Amino acid sequence: MPRTTGDHRAPADPPPACDPLTGIEAVSQALLAMSRHLEVREVLRRITASARDLLGAEYAALGVPDDHGGFAQFVVDGVTDEQWRAIGPLPRQHGVLAELLHETGPTRLADVRRAPAFEGWPAAHPEMDAFLGMPVLDTEADEDEPQVMGVIFLANKRGGGLFTDHDEELLRILAAHAALALSNARLYERSRELTLAGERARIAHDLHDAVSQKLFSLRLTAKAAATLVDRDPARARAELAEVARLAAEAADELRAVVVELRPAALEEDGLSATLASQVQVLDRAHAADVAFAADGVRALPPAQEAALLRVAQEALHNALRHSGARRVTVTLVGTPARGAVLRVRDDGRGFDPESVRRAGRHLGLASMRDRAAAVGGTLTLESAPGRGTLVEMEVPGA
Repeated sequence: MPRTTGDHRAPADPPPACDPLTGIEAVSQALLAMSRHLEVREVLRRITASARDLLGAEYAALGVPDDHGGFAQFVVDGVTDEQWRAIGPLPRQHGVLAELLHETGPTRLADVRRAPAFEGWPAAHPEMDAFLGMPVLDTEADEDEPQVMGVIFLANKRGGGLFTDHDEELLRILAAHAALALSNARLYERSRELTLAGERARIAHDLHDAVSQKLFSLRLTAKAAATLVDRDPARARAELAEVARLAAEAADELRAVVVELRPAALEEDGLSATLASQVQVLDRAHAADVAFAADGVRALPPAQEAALLRVAQEALHNALRHSGARRVTVTLVGTPARGAVLRVRDDGRGFDPESVRRAGRHLGLASMRDRAAAVGGTLTLESAPGRGTLVEMEVPGA
């Protein structure tokens, strides 16, 4: 949007007389805050908060347009949840917001209420005067006609006053990097969607190969048993025993598929919430009591969280399928060095690890140790006949 002229236009001011390193450090911190996240919603929130902090505004918002005259997403900072609920539905594309979404330049106003395009706001909306709007442009698609991915809105300088040329330039730099962060987040989410599609196809294949055939055999065997009940009871009993065996195998295969599911929410919800959800599913699916507890766990690097999750899945699979356990507990505890310790303990029949190794049955132990080593962690296993099993994995802090 061309810079608005008239007495509502903010005058051009020289950059504030301050240490230039302060501004550089502030911009650097804002850019780092944006780049730490990959989910689109979180990136939008970080951009909005960073813009507000960087320019010392009381209020900030970022709107992403949809194709229907409204906003696909609208993120605010400086407004409480109660205030936002009182304001009402997401804004439509009208007034000053509409003009900004169709221009590629900044808008700086001394008083947004005196702009020709201003059409008012809901009763619960906070009062705003000094205003600075900056489009977030996607220049990769077409440098001659860049696409407006969204617009950053700032209002009310803290302590009064107007937004300056210096503020405008800082926001321009932030918006350019915001476009990159937002593009990366969208690519990441698209990649995750494709991964989920592939995962669904894998699960469907596993279900078909591992479960459908057993269910088909189970159905035929049950029919055979029904025809033999009157004329050959002994053989009917044998067929019914086979039905029970096939049903148990099918149930085991279904549980194995559940354990192997890759949770899409790991990056979004974190390791503790994802483990809690999976343990809840397994607790419902099995006769054994499966419980989870976490204490003092900080966010870990994605590779470490993925490795801990996979080891927990493998250990749970072994405990529930092979040990005959009545109780399995999963704990995740933070360490003073900002790392974490995962423990999966069962009260099952246990085994002699050395005998298992000599027999060539590894129960996935090699895979678990490889996963731990790949993220700088360690894995230990304690078990003995009649004494249950403990699998413990520790990863260092970031």
